[in-house]
Amino acid sequence: MPSYFQLSRLLNRTTFGLLVISLIGIIGTSCTKKSSISTAQKAKQIPLRDFFKNPVATGYNLSPDGKWLVYKKPYQSRLKIFIRKTDDPATEKRLTDFTDRDISGASWKGNDHILFSRDFNGDENFHIFSVNIHTGKTKDLTPFKGVKAHIIDDLEDIDEQNILVSTNKRDRKIFDVYRLNITNGVISLIAKNPGTYSGWMTDHNGKLRIALSSDGVKSSLYYRKTETTPFKKIITTSFKDELSPLFFSFDNKNLIASSNLERDKSALIEYNIEKKTESRIIFKHPDVDVTNLSYSRLRKVFVAAIYYTDKKNLQFFDPIIQKYYKSIQTKLPGQEISLLSHDKKEKLWIARSYNDRTRGSYYLYRAETDTLEHLEDISPWIPEDQMASMKPIRYQSRDGLTIHGYLTLPRGAEETKNLPIIINPHGGPWARDHWGFNSEVQLLANRGYGVLQMNFRGSTGYGKKFWMASFKEWGKKMQNDITDGVQWLIDQKIADPKRVCIYGGSYGGYAVLAGLTFTPDLYACGIDYVGISSLFTFMKSIPPYWKLYLDMLYEMVGNPNTEKELLKAASPIFHVDQIKAPLLIAQGAQDPRVNKSESDQIVAALKKRGIDVPYIVKQNEGHGFHNEENRFEFYEAMEKFLAKYLNTSEEKSN
Repeated sequence: MPSYFQLSRLLNRTTFGLLVISLIGIIGTSCTKKSSISTAQKAKQIPLRDFFKNPVATGYNLSPDGKWLVYKKPYQSRLKIFIRKTDDPATEKRLTDFTDRDISGASWKGNDHILFSRDFNGDENFHIFSVNIHTGKTKDLTPFKGVKAHIIDDLEDIDEQNILVSTNKRDRKIFDVYRLNITNGVISLIAKNPGTYSGWMTDHNGKLRIALSSDGVKSSLYYRKTETTPFKKIITTSFKDELSPLFFSFDNKNLIASSNLERDKSALIEYNIEKKTESRIIFKHPDVDVTNLSYSRLRKVFVAAIYYTDKKNLQFFDPIIQKYYKSIQTKLPGQEISLLSHDKKEKLWIARSYNDRTRGSYYLYRAETDTLEHLEDISPWIPEDQMASMKPIRYQSRDGLTIHGYLTLPRGAEETKNLPIIINPHGGPWARDHWGFNSEVQLLANRGYGVLQMNFRGSTGYGKKFWMASFKEWGKKMQNDITDGVQWLIDQKIADPKRVCIYGGSYGGYAVLAGLTFTPDLYACGIDYVGISSLFTFMKSIPPYWKLYLDMLYEMVGNPNTEKELLKAASPIFHVDQIKAPLLIAQGAQDPRVNKSESDQIVAALKKRGIDVPYIVKQNEGHGFHNEENRFEFYEAMEKFLAKYLNTSEEKSN
């Protein structure tokens, strides 16, 4: 599913983190060699649609007073907003009735209104809506065509009627800040973007006091003491260096930030604004970046640092929440736990359980009585005991880097050799794969395929040097890391070298096309999902609000004006004559990140050679297929395609 394309830093609802724009996440002979996977075939085959249909319910969120729950659940094939009283499931009612697209997220504004966002046919121009839970009245608060909006601060406990939002309604390339009334929709400008600001942040009193500017390759942090004083520059860094404010210290004087200044791995620090220096390290890890820190608004204490090695880890600072967490873990053995939402008094909590074999369940935890109430299983039709385990692995690249990843083998086939394998590079590319339940991976494992996901160079979380090792290496060393993963599987006798297919979305889709063109004898087939085929056309067609970061893209990928040969060598569209393996392509027509032209041109080039490429285009989708019926169509086509070219259909018949 979708991954991320990191461009810069940008403020979200309450933190000032990295701006990451999601990029989610042919012809040949097939081999008849079969592997012995009889034990894997004993696993029950799960209907394909069970992996991709909408959940029973998801996204539970407690109202500030703890009396209500909001969540999303399907109605007429779309995820819509429902609420019910916390203590009475019979009070459930539906609040929204959009039929074209799922609701993407919902949160509380006070105890009487729900805020949610939605785009239109995948164009990613998200509007902010409010709905009154008592009357059901819904209002589009940002009804501006072609405009994108997001919440900067919901002004919880500060302003009952207003929120702070940023939109590009004045200028599509930049975002200004507005005060927005949630009941009547009155919107008023409170901070005008001078043209280079890429993000904003408020203090704990809801005052807009931080701005981040960028010229594409240098970023500057601006600060003001009050909303009536001008912003002043505090520090300027290269985009390669991070000082990313998360929130203000509780006295609103300093910044709590993630920083890799003068270090390779990002650490959590406190930054003294007056002295313009790092005053202390809150938490760091020797092997991975640490970029997230949660806190208690009620008690004004840090709760936990969140970081990822092979799995998600928590470093607790608050014994109270740590006690709650450990109690829930004890009650749900064998499950990973996330605390997602709580009431204003921190007495009621929404917890989610999950692992690599189940999407898990939602629970209501009552801290005063230390009791756990089951709310809903997310996808109860997927049997946990029939799913495959995702194993963390690592291997060495040809130039000596350690590449971390995950290997999922069909249930019962852990000791089996010569398996058909799906290589699944993530999107981004400046993102990473994580351990946990993955619908695509589990479908493939359930159908008898091994799946390798690798965090190739450039993947985030492994430090500055590892990230920078990807610069201008599209189609070269980044692709070599993927190829080296295939060779590792072959050397381990896990993969049948004649039955390896590559599948990926966005940058992963680019890696599919690069793999089929630059290593044409390595793969038996490929599946490209919203992938980039030309670095020239990709950069020309980026959304207007990415223009600010174009120089950074040039430094990370290559400059089409001065490095034409570099980009031409890395663009699969110029090397289609090398493609030998069968190829399936899927694309959303409204995709603002990887335009439909990226897929159109590779399909046209192959057809010119007399090659018929199966091509799925959906007019009501953007960067990836979100509507349930479109997901079904794509994955059903994928299942048939893989069975045809990896010969698993023959194995199943035997």
